[in-house]
Amino acid sequence: MEKVMKCYGCGAVIQSEDEKHIGYVPKQAINHDHVLCQRCFQLKNYHRLQDTHMSKDDFLEILGLVGEKDCLVVYMIDLFDFQGSLIQGLIRHIGFNDVLVLANKRDLLPKSVKERKLEHWVRRQLKEEGLKPVDVIITSGKKNLNLDTIYDAIDTYRKGRDVYVVGMTNVGKSTFINALLKHYAEVEEQNLITVSEFPGTTLNLIEIPLDENSKLYDTPGIMNENQMTHMIKPQELKKVIPQTELRPMVYQLNVGQTIYFDGLGRIDYLEGNQASFIAYFSRNLKIHRTKTQKADDLYNRHMTLTYEIEGIDTIQDMKAYEFTLPQGKCDIVISGLGFMTISSHGGKVRVYVPPRVSVMIREAII
Repeated sequence: MEKVMKCYGCGAVIQSEDEKHIGYVPKQAINHDHVLCQRCFQLKNYHRLQDTHMSKDDFLEILGLVGEKDCLVVYMIDLFDFQGSLIQGLIRHIGFNDVLVLANKRDLLPKSVKERKLEHWVRRQLKEEGLKPVDVIITSGKKNLNLDTIYDAIDTYRKGRDVYVVGMTNVGKSTFINALLKHYAEVEEQNLITVSEFPGTTLNLIEIPLDENSKLYDTPGIMNENQMTHMIKPQELKKVIPQTELRPMVYQLNVGQTIYFDGLGRIDYLEGNQASFIAYFSRNLKIHRTKTQKADDLYNRHMTLTYEIEGIDTIQDMKAYEFTLPQGKCDIVISGLGFMTISSHGGKVRVYVPPRVSVMIREAII
């Protein structure tokens, strides 16, 4: 039986017949066991993205295989976009397997936030989702935070079984696995799996031996089409997704005032006393305050705001959501873009975002 060759960057099966299909490598380039497909090669070297034609169902089908195994599931979640990085119906897909939760991208949240507080916050959110993990570990794939703790936890909880790393696209699964490979297996840089800010970089299961009898698998990320990242042109993603620690921008708002997040969304303060609005977004986004009565004209002129979205020419093309604010602190989250922490005595806000982008209110993370 002929051995199936896979791209070590994304897990796609290597083929030389169709250049537009995933896993393509020119025949003359297949000269050894360790092969990088053309898509990964272009991502790593030229930062070019090739469409994959894989649907959400394709990704869910691969996740469904996990439910058929007796294994440890390492569930990676993004602290920056927590709700947007949750896999809906995860328990249905993974069966009765143990789940170890890694809450990633700690490096994006202010250093002043205590790790223990974050862990308790994550546990409360997961409880609302009906998930009881064997453990929750706060981490940062970029900074190798708590890597030894994670390594020991995986070794303890897997009990000799295989390990499957699951999560939505762009939660940092591949970055985390590369950190493990570098740290514990001393794998060279050029042999690491492909990492980028583009959603859906991993296309199939990537297997990494743990010992003679078991393996760790990196699974493809499941697309969340309700995140802002799917509305933005690929070349602008790096500017909109924060790469460094979020710097809070504080505004005292009165009723009748509006804050724009560049051209990607806005929040109007409709009812209430003066309140504190703290913005946690990429430093590349221009946060602009104006009077609500002037806000429509500001957007429609296209003079001040950047990052325009295809198909949205006026603010009326955006979708509006209204939220009643509780007394105290809460977050208004625009999935994939950032969040606004509001401290008030109650009140009402209206949020404008492109259609399909999720907006929610939640317990404040900070």
